[in-house]
Amino acid sequence: MLRFETAGESHGECLVATLTGLPAGVPVSLAAIDRELWRRQQGYGRGGRMKIETDRAHIVSGVRHSKTIGSPVAIILENKDWKNWTEALPVEDTEGAEENKKPVTRPRPGHADLAGAIKYNFQDARYILERASARETTARVAAGAIAKAFLGELGICVLSHVIQVGAAKLERSASWDELVALSRRDEVLLNCVDAEAEQRMKAVVDHAYRTGDTVGGVFEVVAHGVPPGLGSHIAWDTRLDGKLAQAIVSMQAVKGVEVGFASEGSQAFGSQVQDTIHYEKTERRFFRGANRAGGLEGGMTNGQDVLVRGFLKPISTLRRPLESVDLATREPALAAYERSDVAVVPAAGVIGEAMVALVLAGAALEKFGGDSLAETKRNHDAYLEQVKNF
Repeated sequence: MLRFETAGESHGECLVATLTGLPAGVPVSLAAIDRELWRRQQGYGRGGRMKIETDRAHIVSGVRHSKTIGSPVAIILENKDWKNWTEALPVEDTEGAEENKKPVTRPRPGHADLAGAIKYNFQDARYILERASARETTARVAAGAIAKAFLGELGICVLSHVIQVGAAKLERSASWDELVALSRRDEVLLNCVDAEAEQRMKAVVDHAYRTGDTVGGVFEVVAHGVPPGLGSHIAWDTRLDGKLAQAIVSMQAVKGVEVGFASEGSQAFGSQVQDTIHYEKTERRFFRGANRAGGLEGGMTNGQDVLVRGFLKPISTLRRPLESVDLATREPALAAYERSDVAVVPAAGVIGEAMVALVLAGAALEKFGGDSLAETKRNHDAYLEQVKNF
């Protein structure tokens, strides 16, 4: 079973990701991981933290001579901002340390601050926001990059693009070739395939900048080359669409998820929604007239591209703070301000890619097994032959 975990705080010394369950022999490139980390840091609307951090992966176990060896992979990601927080967040308490704390007593509406402080009985939300921060997703992206490398060996690729920022929407579908070209850009604005739509999105972010506000949006993750039959219909917790939905909603600030064209389909009649089934005799394969189901039916992949959208609320930290209450005095107060972003939808798409890749990699290993990549690929290829001969 593929499993990953992350550890670390936003202003701690480092972030850590562990990935357990990969077969031996998966090729791992530090440059490829660092590219994914770079992509996560891009996008118009990012804050000052991105100017401090230049994320680089440091693998300390599980990979030797550029390939996995079957043992847990452990990745360390340095926080360069740690040097500014060593006295405020020491591991061991020392005399006078109380004076160096940077308490957060005015919880931010929409953030984990207040709920976490109540849950853990902290009169200061600092420790809550340190872990709740989206800085944690750096570790997810590093682990997801290795999951992508594994999926690539099975012919599966996962990419994303932005389809909405605020009320500004992409009014057309995107081709796979457009997504590939988008992922290769060395300059990222809002990661939209359409230049005109991207400029309208930028105008929304500009408005948020001017008014001290923040803005959310919608990203779409597309998994290409996924074979039919990953996931299962037999139990509620084996359905792949459920696993994907949980993975996306687990991301900070994501409040909703859509598989395929769920929202549009809920407003239409069945004859307009279901993807018709056809058969190509020459290639001996089934195909669909459309992909409104998003590549998933009955909790299983159906051979179409997997389409998952994440609905991202605006970031909770506003330069023009909202009303709150001071935890110390219980008096009305304006919410605390921590250095933050204005818009993060492109970055959220990259994080979404990582989460989808990790879920699909786990589903592929459940289906094909294998202690070595060669064994997994033999099982995978034999299954594809079975599908072809169905």
